[in-house]
Amino acid sequence: QVQLVESGGGLVQPGGSLRLSCAASGSISGINVMGYYRQAPGKQREMVALITRDDTTHYAGSVKGRFTISRDNAKNTVYLQMNSLNAEDTAVYYCNAKTWADYWGKGTLVTVSS
Repeated sequence: QVQLVESGGGLVQPGGSLRLSCAASGSISGINVMGYYRQAPGKQREMVALITRDDTTHYAGSVKGRFTISRDNAKNTVYLQMNSLNAEDTAVYYCNAKTWADYWGKGTLVTVSS
């Protein structure tokens, strides 16, 4: 079992920045990939950014160049730095960890609005 605790969401103005954090605990040695997904109102959940065990990263086209995923192995924490935010980034952001199963955090709301 893997437990994920997210933090860092909130309200930000267009053009602003936020950093999300996701702390993992439990059977973390089995994690192959960690990342963030998001779900906007009325839309399906979509992948935002992933980071693999060997630190390979993948980004959705809509966030490439604006978002950066990274991790601190000593803290078992993954970070999503989000810059140049716009209204289309408004969503609930979910942390995900993949072992032989998918584990999800409870989600954190990011609202981009003036």
